[in-house]
This record gives sequence, structure tokens and C-alpha cells, in this order.
Amino acid sequence: YHMNFVTDVILPLALAFIMFTLGLGLSISDFSNVFKKPKNFLIGLVSQLIFLPIVGLVLVIIWPLPIEIAIGVILIAAAPGGVTSNILTFFAKGDVALSVSLTAVMSLLSAVSVPIVLAISIGLIGDYSLPESISLTGIALSMFLIVTLPVLLGMGVRSFLNSLTLKIEKSARFISTLLFVLVLLGAILAERENVVSYFAQTGLVVLTLNILMMLIAFYWSGFFGTGISQKKAIAIECGLQNGTLAIFVGTSVFGGGLFIIPAATYSLIMYLTSLIFIYFIKNR
Repeated sequence: YHMNFVTDVILPLALAFIMFTLGLGLSISDFSNVFKKPKNFLIGLVSQLIFLPIVGLVLVIIWPLPIEIAIGVILIAAAPGGVTSNILTFFAKGDVALSVSLTAVMSLLSAVSVPIVLAISIGLIGDYSLPESISLTGIALSMFLIVTLPVLLGMGVRSFLNSLTLKIEKSARFISTLLFVLVLLGAILAERENVVSYFAQTGLVVLTLNILMMLIAFYWSGFFGTGISQKKAIAIECGLQNGTLAIFVGTSVFGGGLFIIPAATYSLIMYLTSLIFIYFIKNR
């Protein structure tokens, strides 16, 4: 019973709060980037919205994986950028404004993009069909309520109650980081008997996805004459995914278990690879 309470109540609330905190840090001017420098923004958007799921799909088609893990890999590939991508972009001396607008737009779009990517991928992976009780509209609706709406609410609070936002933003960020860690630990603890074998099964495939995607994003954005700080922002944005969101969808739609292991594994790996990536690009 308590597990149901965790997955049905605590997990959605944690994600909603994390997304609300993201919204608190956003203002309308963050989106002006989209129109001021549309080229960089579009390159980042295409990298994350199209390339990342395609790379994930190609990997699960050529990699011999249980279907649940394959879908889990697609889930983390379809997720928008993580909230921490903006902080790491700052450390990397990347274009923070670009990073923020990509995270914001991808998070707002995810209510539509994640169900679409899921539907297409499940159709292509093979013999798996969504349980009867689940509709893509249902997934989109619950994601809108738990992901998109809190971001918009956070933005609303910031623009109308700016003095309140300044007071609570720091604590809200701390709490949302803590919630992310708890969600991750919860996902791993729920599967603690099999954690080692699951990590053995998923570690290499999610590491490959993570490194491939950061390299592809970094180099292909260079083809279009994107500046170095924009290349860093786009690569980090594609490397750091919203693990909480992937765990939420994996739990609420598929009932957790093997489906959320790739997201948990990826969430642990992505910080390490991003820091190594930042180290190399700062020193070259």
C-alpha cells in the first residue's frame, strides 16, 4: 500500500514542485532568446526533440535488451533537459540564456512530445503494445498537469509576486534538488534486490546514449557556425535529462520496475559524464 502512495502521490508532487521551481527561475525575457537568436535555439531544439529520441531508438533496436528496459531508454531520451543543465552550462562558460530557454520550452512541450515519441518508438521496437487502460491523451493530460502547468504557475508567481519569489527561490531550489535525490534513491531502493544486475544491463547502453548525444550535439551545432558557448549549452542540454520526469512516466504509465531503471542509471551517470565533458572543453 505505501508503495502506491509513493508512486501515486509523492512522485507526482515531487515532480510538480521541481517544475514549479524551474518556473520560478524563468521570466518572459528568457523566451525572447528564442526569437532573438532563433538559429541557435532551433539547433538545440532539433537536437533534443528529434536527434536524442532517434539515437535512443537506434540503440535499443541494435542492442539486445529486454523490452521494458528498451522502453525505459526511450523514456529518458524523450525527457526534456534537466533543471541542473543551466547550472552546469554556467560552469562550462556556456550560453546560459540559451540553456534556460531550451529547458523551459522543452519542459513546456514535453506534455505533447513525450507521448508522441513513446507512441512512435513502441510501434517500431516490436512486440509491445501499451496496456488497454492507458491512452496517449491520458499521458499527455497528466504530464500537462504535473509538468507544464507548474512551470507556468512558477512563472506567474515570479512575474506577479517578485519579492516573494526572491525570498523563496533559494529554498525552493534546495528542496527540489533534495526531492530529485529522494526520487532517485526511491527508484533504486524499490528494486534493491536486483539493482546490480539491472545496472549491469542498463549502464552501458545509457552511457552510450549520453556520450553519443553530447558529442553529436556539440559537433553538429558547429556545422551551422554556432559559437563555442552555444555549442557547450546545447551539448550539456542534450546530456542532462529530467530523470524525475522519466521516472514519473515510467511509474505512472508502466508501473515502474524495469521501466524506470534506465532513467535511474542515466541520472547517476549524466553528472559524471557532464563534468568530464566540461573539464575537456574548458581545457582544450
